[in-house]
Amino acid sequence: MLKRNANLTNLLYLVIYNGDMSTRLNLRKRYFHISTFRHLGEDFLNHPDRKLYFEIYWVNNEAPLHFVEDKKMTVKGDWMYLVPPFRNYHFDKTDKDGTLIAFNKDVLMYEAKESSLNIYNLFNRHGDFTTFFVDQEVSKSLTAILDLIKDEYTENRDNVLLLRTLLKAFLLKIMYSAKQQLINPELNEKRVYHFLLLLENHYISEKKVDFYAEKLNLSSKRLNQILKKKLGKTINQLLQERLLIEAKHLLFAGKENIKEISFSLGFHDSSYFSRFFKKMTNLSPEEFRTTIKNKISLNP
Repeated sequence: MLKRNANLTNLLYLVIYNGDMSTRLNLRKRYFHISTFRHLGEDFLNHPDRKLYFEIYWVNNEAPLHFVEDKKMTVKGDWMYLVPPFRNYHFDKTDKDGTLIAFNKDVLMYEAKESSLNIYNLFNRHGDFTTFFVDQEVSKSLTAILDLIKDEYTENRDNVLLLRTLLKAFLLKIMYSAKQQLINPELNEKRVYHFLLLLENHYISEKKVDFYAEKLNLSSKRLNQILKKKLGKTINQLLQERLLIEAKHLLFAGKENIKEISFSLGFHDSSYFSRFFKKMTNLSPEEFRTTIKNKISLNP
Protein backbone atom coordinates (compact mmCIF):
# COMPACT_ATOMS: atom_id res chain seq x y z
CA MET A 1 0.00 0.00 0.00
CA LEU A 2 2.83 2.41 0.84
CA LYS A 3 4.46 1.69 -2.52
CA ARG A 4 1.23 2.47 -4.37
CA ASN A 5 0.86 5.83 -2.54
CA ALA A 6 4.45 6.72 -3.40
CA ASN A 7 3.76 6.02 -7.05
CA LEU A 8 0.65 8.16 -6.94
CA THR A 9 2.58 11.05 -5.41
CA ASN A 10 5.12 10.89 -8.22
CA LEU A 11 2.35 10.61 -10.79
CA LEU A 12 0.43 13.69 -9.73
CA TYR A 13 3.21 16.26 -10.05
CA LEU A 14 1.24 19.33 -11.06
CA VAL A 15 2.60 22.30 -12.96
CA ILE A 16 0.64 25.55 -13.10
CA TYR A 17 2.07 28.22 -15.37
CA ASN A 18 1.40 31.90 -14.81
CA GLY A 19 4.24 33.16 -16.90
CA ASP A 20 7.33 31.67 -15.25
CA MET A 21 9.05 29.66 -17.99
CA SER A 22 12.39 29.39 -16.23
CA THR A 23 11.89 25.69 -15.47
CA ARG A 24 12.23 23.36 -18.41
CA LEU A 25 9.00 21.51 -19.05
CA ASN A 26 9.11 17.75 -18.47
CA LEU A 27 5.71 16.29 -19.34
CA ARG A 28 6.71 12.76 -18.35
CA LYS A 29 7.15 13.86 -14.72
CA ARG A 30 4.45 16.53 -14.56
CA TYR A 31 1.12 14.92 -15.16
CA PHE A 32 -1.00 18.06 -14.97
CA HIS A 33 -0.49 21.25 -16.96
CA ILE A 34 -2.69 24.29 -16.34
CA SER A 35 -2.05 27.55 -18.14
CA THR A 36 -3.83 30.69 -19.27
CA PHE A 37 -3.76 31.13 -23.04
CA ARG A 38 -1.66 34.23 -22.54
CA HIS A 39 1.11 32.20 -20.92
CA LEU A 40 0.64 29.00 -22.93
CA GLY A 41 4.11 28.44 -24.34
CA GLU A 42 5.50 26.63 -27.34
CA ASP A 43 7.36 24.37 -24.89
CA PHE A 44 4.03 22.65 -24.21
CA LEU A 45 2.42 22.95 -27.64
CA ASN A 46 5.48 21.51 -29.41
CA HIS A 47 6.50 19.02 -26.72
CA PRO A 48 6.84 15.43 -28.03
CA ASP A 49 5.04 14.04 -24.96
CA ARG A 50 2.04 16.34 -25.35
CA LYS A 51 0.34 13.52 -27.27
CA LEU A 52 -0.05 11.64 -23.96
CA TYR A 53 -2.39 14.29 -22.54
CA PHE A 54 -6.10 14.89 -22.40
CA GLU A 55 -6.54 18.62 -23.15
CA ILE A 56 -9.39 20.97 -22.26
CA TYR A 57 -9.31 24.35 -24.00
CA TRP A 58 -11.72 26.59 -22.10
CA VAL A 59 -12.27 29.63 -24.34
CA ASN A 60 -13.98 32.68 -22.82
CA ASN A 61 -16.46 34.97 -24.57
CA GLU A 62 -16.04 33.68 -28.12
CA ALA A 63 -18.24 32.28 -30.87
CA PRO A 64 -17.62 28.54 -31.46
CA LEU A 65 -14.31 27.94 -33.22
CA HIS A 66 -15.47 24.69 -34.83
CA PHE A 67 -18.53 23.01 -36.27
CA VAL A 68 -21.10 22.03 -33.65
CA GLU A 69 -23.99 19.61 -34.06
CA ASP A 70 -26.67 22.19 -33.31
CA LYS A 71 -26.44 24.75 -36.11
CA LYS A 72 -28.22 27.28 -33.89
CA MET A 73 -25.31 27.26 -31.45
CA THR A 74 -23.53 30.32 -32.79
CA VAL A 75 -23.92 32.28 -29.57
CA LYS A 76 -20.91 34.08 -28.19
CA GLY A 77 -19.87 32.79 -24.78
CA ASP A 78 -17.65 30.19 -23.09
CA TRP A 79 -16.77 27.09 -25.12
CA MET A 80 -14.73 24.03 -24.24
CA TYR A 81 -12.82 21.87 -26.69
CA LEU A 82 -12.04 18.48 -25.14
CA VAL A 83 -9.20 16.77 -27.00
CA PRO A 84 -8.20 13.15 -26.24
CA PRO A 85 -4.59 11.89 -26.29
CA PHE A 86 -2.72 11.33 -29.57
CA ARG A 87 -4.66 14.02 -31.48
CA ASN A 88 -2.08 16.87 -31.38
CA TYR A 89 -4.84 19.44 -31.76
CA HIS A 90 -3.82 22.71 -33.43
CA PHE A 91 -5.01 25.60 -31.23
CA ASP A 92 -4.58 29.21 -32.27
CA LYS A 93 -4.49 31.21 -29.03
CA THR A 94 -4.13 34.58 -30.79
CA ASP A 95 -6.44 37.22 -29.27
CA LYS A 96 -8.24 34.60 -27.20
CA ASP A 97 -8.87 34.59 -23.47
CA GLY A 98 -9.11 31.34 -21.57
CA THR A 99 -7.39 28.43 -19.88
CA LEU A 100 -5.83 25.11 -20.87
CA ILE A 101 -6.35 22.23 -18.43
CA ALA A 102 -4.33 19.17 -19.44
CA PHE A 103 -3.71 15.86 -17.68
CA ASN A 104 -1.71 12.80 -18.63
CA LYS A 105 -3.66 9.70 -19.65
CA ASP A 106 -1.76 7.73 -16.99
CA VAL A 107 -3.77 9.57 -14.33
CA LEU A 108 -6.57 7.16 -15.24
CA MET A 109 -4.46 4.15 -14.22
CA TYR A 110 -5.92 4.28 -10.71
CA GLU A 111 -9.53 4.86 -11.77
CA ALA A 112 -12.11 2.12 -12.14
CA LYS A 113 -12.33 1.00 -15.75
CA GLU A 114 -15.90 2.23 -16.17
CA SER A 115 -14.87 5.66 -14.88
CA SER A 116 -11.95 5.77 -17.33
CA LEU A 117 -14.25 4.78 -20.17
CA ASN A 118 -16.66 7.57 -19.23
CA ILE A 119 -13.78 10.04 -19.57
CA TYR A 120 -12.67 8.61 -22.92
CA ASN A 121 -16.27 8.86 -24.15
CA LEU A 122 -16.53 12.47 -22.97
CA PHE A 123 -13.49 13.45 -25.03
CA ASN A 124 -14.59 11.51 -28.14
CA ARG A 125 -18.24 12.52 -28.54
CA HIS A 126 -17.76 14.27 -31.90
CA GLY A 127 -14.97 12.19 -33.44
CA ASP A 128 -11.63 13.99 -33.23
CA PHE A 129 -12.64 15.96 -30.12
CA THR A 130 -15.68 17.24 -28.21
CA THR A 131 -17.15 20.74 -28.48
CA PHE A 132 -19.12 21.88 -25.43
CA PHE A 133 -20.92 25.16 -24.64
CA VAL A 134 -20.46 26.34 -21.03
CA ASP A 135 -23.30 28.42 -19.66
CA GLN A 136 -22.82 30.88 -16.78
CA GLU A 137 -24.04 28.52 -14.08
CA VAL A 138 -21.78 25.67 -15.18
CA SER A 139 -18.87 28.07 -15.65
CA LYS A 140 -19.24 29.27 -12.07
CA SER A 141 -19.19 25.69 -10.73
CA LEU A 142 -16.23 24.60 -12.86
CA THR A 143 -14.24 27.71 -11.96
CA ALA A 144 -14.76 26.97 -8.26
CA ILE A 145 -13.50 23.39 -8.68
CA LEU A 146 -10.52 24.49 -10.77
CA ASP A 147 -9.58 27.07 -8.13
CA LEU A 148 -9.69 24.30 -5.50
CA ILE A 149 -7.35 22.14 -7.59
CA LYS A 150 -4.84 24.99 -7.84
CA ASP A 151 -5.15 25.94 -4.16
CA GLU A 152 -4.88 22.37 -2.88
CA TYR A 153 -1.73 21.70 -4.84
CA THR A 154 -0.16 24.95 -3.67
CA GLU A 155 -0.96 24.24 -0.02
CA ASN A 156 -0.60 20.47 0.15
CA ARG A 157 0.69 18.78 -2.97
CA ASP A 158 0.96 15.41 -1.19
CA ASN A 159 -2.80 15.15 -0.79
CA VAL A 160 -3.00 12.97 -3.87
CA LEU A 161 -6.41 11.49 -3.18
CA LEU A 162 -8.04 14.92 -2.96
CA LEU A 163 -6.34 16.14 -6.15
CA ARG A 164 -7.62 13.14 -8.08
CA THR A 165 -11.08 13.54 -6.55
CA LEU A 166 -11.23 17.21 -7.55
CA LEU A 167 -10.22 16.38 -11.11
CA LYS A 168 -12.91 13.71 -11.23
CA ALA A 169 -15.48 16.20 -9.86
CA PHE A 170 -14.47 18.67 -12.58
CA LEU A 171 -14.97 16.07 -15.32
CA LEU A 172 -18.20 14.70 -13.83
CA LYS A 173 -19.63 18.23 -13.80
CA ILE A 174 -18.88 18.50 -17.52
CA MET A 175 -20.43 15.07 -18.15
CA TYR A 176 -23.56 16.03 -16.23
CA SER A 177 -23.86 19.34 -18.05
CA ALA A 178 -23.33 17.60 -21.40
CA LYS A 179 -26.04 15.09 -20.42
CA GLN A 180 -23.67 12.18 -20.91
CA GLN A 181 -25.09 8.84 -19.81
CA LEU A 182 -22.62 7.28 -17.41
CA ILE A 183 -21.48 3.70 -17.85
CA ASN A 184 -22.34 0.93 -15.42
CA PRO A 185 -19.51 -1.23 -14.04
CA GLU A 186 -20.31 -4.43 -15.91
CA LEU A 187 -18.08 -6.88 -17.76
CA ASN A 188 -18.73 -5.71 -21.31
CA GLU A 189 -17.94 -2.10 -20.40
CA LYS A 190 -14.54 -3.24 -19.18
CA ARG A 191 -14.02 -5.17 -22.40
CA VAL A 192 -14.77 -2.01 -24.40
CA TYR A 193 -12.27 -0.08 -22.30
CA HIS A 194 -9.57 -2.72 -22.89
CA PHE A 195 -10.36 -2.76 -26.60
CA LEU A 196 -9.94 1.03 -26.86
CA LEU A 197 -6.55 0.79 -25.15
CA LEU A 198 -5.50 -2.02 -27.50
CA LEU A 199 -6.67 0.00 -30.48
CA GLU A 200 -4.69 3.06 -29.45
CA ASN A 201 -1.52 1.02 -29.08
CA HIS A 202 -1.83 -1.23 -32.14
CA TYR A 203 -4.01 0.45 -34.79
CA ILE A 204 -1.02 0.97 -37.10
CA SER A 205 0.60 -2.44 -36.78
CA GLU A 206 -2.51 -4.62 -36.36
CA LYS A 207 -5.42 -4.15 -38.74
CA LYS A 208 -7.00 -7.61 -38.44
CA VAL A 209 -10.11 -8.08 -36.33
CA ASP A 210 -8.87 -11.42 -34.97
CA PHE A 211 -5.90 -9.78 -33.23
CA TYR A 212 -8.13 -7.67 -30.95
CA ALA A 213 -10.62 -10.48 -30.34
CA GLU A 214 -7.89 -12.91 -29.32
CA LYS A 215 -6.34 -10.39 -26.92
CA LEU A 216 -9.70 -10.15 -25.16
CA ASN A 217 -10.34 -13.91 -25.26
CA LEU A 218 -13.43 -13.41 -27.41
CA SER A 219 -14.53 -14.48 -30.86
CA SER A 220 -14.49 -11.76 -33.50
CA LYS A 221 -18.26 -12.07 -33.82
CA ARG A 222 -18.80 -11.59 -30.06
CA LEU A 223 -16.46 -8.61 -29.85
CA ASN A 224 -18.22 -6.96 -32.78
CA GLN A 225 -21.57 -7.54 -31.07
CA ILE A 226 -20.34 -5.87 -27.87
CA LEU A 227 -18.82 -2.88 -29.66
CA LYS A 228 -21.89 -2.45 -31.84
CA LYS A 229 -24.13 -2.39 -28.77
CA LYS A 230 -21.93 -0.13 -26.64
CA LEU A 231 -20.37 2.20 -29.23
CA GLY A 232 -22.62 1.71 -32.24
CA LYS A 233 -19.66 0.69 -34.43
CA THR A 234 -17.78 -2.44 -35.48
CA ILE A 235 -14.07 -3.16 -34.99
CA ASN A 236 -13.34 -2.28 -38.61
CA GLN A 237 -15.21 1.01 -38.37
CA LEU A 238 -13.35 2.03 -35.20
CA LEU A 239 -10.02 0.99 -36.68
CA GLN A 240 -10.65 2.94 -39.89
CA GLU A 241 -11.74 6.02 -37.96
CA ARG A 242 -8.59 5.97 -35.83
CA LEU A 243 -6.38 5.56 -38.91
CA LEU A 244 -8.20 8.43 -40.60
CA ILE A 245 -7.68 10.75 -37.62
CA GLU A 246 -3.95 10.06 -37.65
CA ALA A 247 -3.78 10.41 -41.44
CA LYS A 248 -5.47 13.81 -41.28
CA HIS A 249 -3.09 14.92 -38.56
CA LEU A 250 -0.03 13.87 -40.56
CA LEU A 251 -1.35 15.56 -43.71
CA PHE A 252 -2.09 18.73 -41.77
CA ALA A 253 0.87 19.01 -39.41
CA GLY A 254 3.53 16.82 -41.00
CA LYS A 255 5.98 17.50 -43.82
CA GLU A 256 6.13 13.94 -45.15
CA ASN A 257 4.93 13.17 -48.66
CA ILE A 258 1.95 10.89 -49.30
CA LYS A 259 4.09 7.80 -49.81
CA GLU A 260 5.94 8.36 -46.51
CA ILE A 261 2.67 8.94 -44.65
CA SER A 262 1.10 5.80 -46.08
CA PHE A 263 4.08 3.68 -44.96
CA SER A 264 4.11 5.26 -41.49
CA LEU A 265 0.46 4.21 -41.09
CA GLY A 266 1.20 0.61 -42.06
CA PHE A 267 0.02 0.75 -45.67
CA HIS A 268 2.50 -1.07 -47.91
CA ASP A 269 1.07 0.54 -51.03
CA SER A 270 0.52 4.31 -51.19
CA SER A 271 -2.20 3.87 -53.83
CA TYR A 272 -4.16 1.70 -51.39
CA PHE A 273 -3.81 4.40 -48.72
CA SER A 274 -5.08 7.01 -51.21
CA ARG A 275 -8.11 4.86 -52.05
CA PHE A 276 -8.81 4.33 -48.34
CA PHE A 277 -8.56 8.07 -47.62
CA LYS A 278 -10.81 9.06 -50.54
CA LYS A 279 -13.38 6.46 -49.57
CA MET A 280 -13.52 7.92 -46.06
CA THR A 281 -13.47 11.63 -46.96
CA ASN A 282 -14.38 11.97 -50.66
CA LEU A 283 -11.02 13.74 -51.08
CA SER A 284 -7.63 12.43 -52.09
CA PRO A 285 -4.83 12.99 -49.54
CA GLU A 286 -3.39 15.71 -51.80
CA GLU A 287 -6.75 17.45 -52.08
CA PHE A 288 -7.26 17.31 -48.32
CA ARG A 289 -3.82 18.80 -47.62
CA THR A 290 -4.38 21.60 -50.14
CA THR A 291 -7.87 22.36 -48.78
CA ILE A 292 -6.63 22.61 -45.19
CA LYS A 293 -3.71 24.86 -46.12
CA ASN A 294 -6.03 27.15 -48.09
CA LYS A 295 -8.40 27.42 -45.12
CA ILE A 296 -5.52 28.36 -42.82
CA SER A 297 -4.22 31.00 -45.23
CA LEU A 298 -7.70 32.53 -45.45
CA ASN A 299 -8.07 32.56 -41.64
CA PRO A 300 -4.68 33.65 -40.30
